[in-house]
Amino acid sequence: MQLQNAPLAGIRVVDYTHFLAGPYLSRCLAAMGAEVIKVERPAGDAGREHPYFIDGQSGYFLQQNMGKQGLCVNTKDPRGKDLIHRLTDSADVFVENYRPGALNKLGLGYEELSRRNPKLVYCSISAYGHTGPDSHRAGFGLIAEAKSGIMAMVGEPGRTPPLLRIALGDMYTGIHGVAAVCAALLGRVKSGLGQHIDMALYDCLMSMHEYAVQCYTFSGGKDIPVQTGHDLPQSTLYGVFDAADGHVVIAAQVDDSWKRLAQVVGGDAFAADARFHSAAGRNAHRQEILPPVRAWAATRTVADILATLDAASVPAAKVQGIDEVVADPQILARGMLIEQDHPVLGRVTLANTPFHFSGCSTTLTTPAPLLGQHNREIAASLGYAAADIDAMVRDGVLHAEAAPPRAAQAA
Repeated sequence: MQLQNAPLAGIRVVDYTHFLAGPYLSRCLAAMGAEVIKVERPAGDAGREHPYFIDGQSGYFLQQNMGKQGLCVNTKDPRGKDLIHRLTDSADVFVENYRPGALNKLGLGYEELSRRNPKLVYCSISAYGHTGPDSHRAGFGLIAEAKSGIMAMVGEPGRTPPLLRIALGDMYTGIHGVAAVCAALLGRVKSGLGQHIDMALYDCLMSMHEYAVQCYTFSGGKDIPVQTGHDLPQSTLYGVFDAADGHVVIAAQVDDSWKRLAQVVGGDAFAADARFHSAAGRNAHRQEILPPVRAWAATRTVADILATLDAASVPAAKVQGIDEVVADPQILARGMLIEQDHPVLGRVTLANTPFHFSGCSTTLTTPAPLLGQHNREIAASLGYAAADIDAMVRDGVLHAEAAPPRAAQAA
């Protein structure tokens, strides 16, 4: 699916990825108008086996692969390799997230594909990147979260660090890949040449440290950020607080916001205490600040806290569950949920991407493809005769899952 007037309309992307970081990257490119062809091996993307499932379909896969065409090909067969080469010869972008060197064995490495198509922007995603002593090692987002120092800073002091419960490494790397691909396409306008983009999950998470790295380096290695639980000692007052019926976050770390919060919590005397009028002062006296705020919040409902702080222009929010998020009027107003008609499941609701352009829509209404759903159309577009396509289907070079009854009826 290509969106009209979208910034990447006319760009063809070959998506040779699986699971999450790569599929998310190419899904974002599709949302910006690119034609994305999802290439899978006969076994299919491993993401198809990841929950949540309904009627044998993975919501995880549907979320990351909407708006793409589906091609399933055995690249170990010479005819399959030739088909992929024809496809990449016609492409602007090739995205892969296998261990470095794995695609060289299939004739799909950067050197071979760029030799055939010098304009190709080739984006690789891996755990550690294509250089360095760990480049050969396999890894997932969880590995990068642990290695990056992020995991060591979350949770309660002295307790086992918790799982983040969102795929931070994969999603953050994926969106960095989007930026890099778009930059490389822009650079190609001047140079006429593509290039190899080497993205690593570990690199991307390490780059997220807006504070910890300089905290360590500027202190000569003396200051190492550690677990702090529900607030930040270096940003008083900024944290999570218990209410009578739930939890709220309050962000009053800026001088003016703090004074307004102090007035609400403790009246004139609390607000007038000059010791708390600077960030350094609040950090130094945080044990005199936190207990009154916690006591104030604990006796009030979430609704009361938010109404009071909103009236005082103090940033605050409820800690919401997913059921509340999907019903949030702000989310609905921003179009952050997509409804699609799936050939097996019927109407499905999924999360949207956060791109909002003034001149076009970025909402993909076409669901993720069934395995090999567009084999014949894609092969025909590359110049294969019907008889050759039939032979590849018969010999298993092109593979497709049987169309479920609903999909067959719709066809």
